[in-house]
Amino acid sequence: MKRIVIAFGVILFIATLAAAQQQPPAPAGPPQQGVPAAQPMPGMPGQARRAPQPPMPDPLHDVMFPPDMIMAHARQLNLTEDQKTFMRGEIQKTTTSFQDLQWKLQDQMEQLHEMMKTPQVNEEQALAQLNKVLDIEREIKRLHFGLALRLKNRLTPEQQEELQKLQMGQHRRVPPPPQPANPIQ
Repeated sequence: MKRIVIAFGVILFIATLAAAQQQPPAPAGPPQQGVPAAQPMPGMPGQARRAPQPPMPDPLHDVMFPPDMIMAHARQLNLTEDQKTFMRGEIQKTTTSFQDLQWKLQDQMEQLHEMMKTPQVNEEQALAQLNKVLDIEREIKRLHFGLALRLKNRLTPEQQEELQKLQMGQHRRVPPPPQPANPIQ
């Protein structure tokens, strides 16, 4: 069980990282009234480098619960044996499907990389290959979302409320500022 929770935690981390990498960069300055802000294109000459922006918060974080969080708090949530068995089975199936999709994604990315190595890239072929990559990424996101829905639907309203409280507690925890080594008195 511990392996499943750890494996799924890694899966969620990878999915979060992939989603964060797909966030568009923030505009360079405040937009002028009535004029839409232009989005810079990565890799274009003359673009100033900016400090990386923190990822946008997940708009569903308050209504969806990570599987590893549910399983880590199983006792606190008073999950029934039926709920735990169902959730373990769903996590296992999803993990297996995720691994298969990751291998497919790696193969398609390698093919895209090979295409992009040439001095002159066939745009039509490269875009078609990119679509294959994006289709697999979409399948991965749909897989994770479907799992989250199935697990949420097995939770009682009271269990969901308890998870929301736990999530709020995690978001409120802010590390204290560092203390000087030798404070002057």
